[in-house]
Amino acid sequence: QVYVRESGGGLVQAGDSLSLSCTTSGRTFSVYALGWFRQAPGKEREFVAAFRWTGDTTYYADSVKARFTITRDNARSTVYLRMNSLRPEDTAVYYCAAAVSFGASYYYASQYNYWGQGTQVTVSH
Repeated sequence: QVYVRESGGGLVQAGDSLSLSCTTSGRTFSVYALGWFRQAPGKEREFVAAFRWTGDTTYYADSVKARFTITRDNARSTVYLRMNSLRPEDTAVYYCAAAVSFGASYYYASQYNYWGQGTQVTVSH
């Protein structure tokens, strides 16, 4: 079992920055990747970014590339999502998820096994 917990959401204005944290506990040695997804009201959950331990590889959705950065603190089994130049369309509940199977990429929610409860990010105009 891997436990996942997000933190750092909040209300910001368009153009502001915000950082989210995803902390894992439990069988963290079994984790191959941590990913961020988001879900806005009335929309499906979508991929945002992921960090794969092998090769320290990062993945980004086109909509956040160059604005968001995912990094890892290996000692703390934590990944961070730094979000710059936030837009109202970034408003959503952001979820962190852990994958315990090796994959060539980590863009799909079905590849992740353990999920956090989510943290709300609201970007006002």
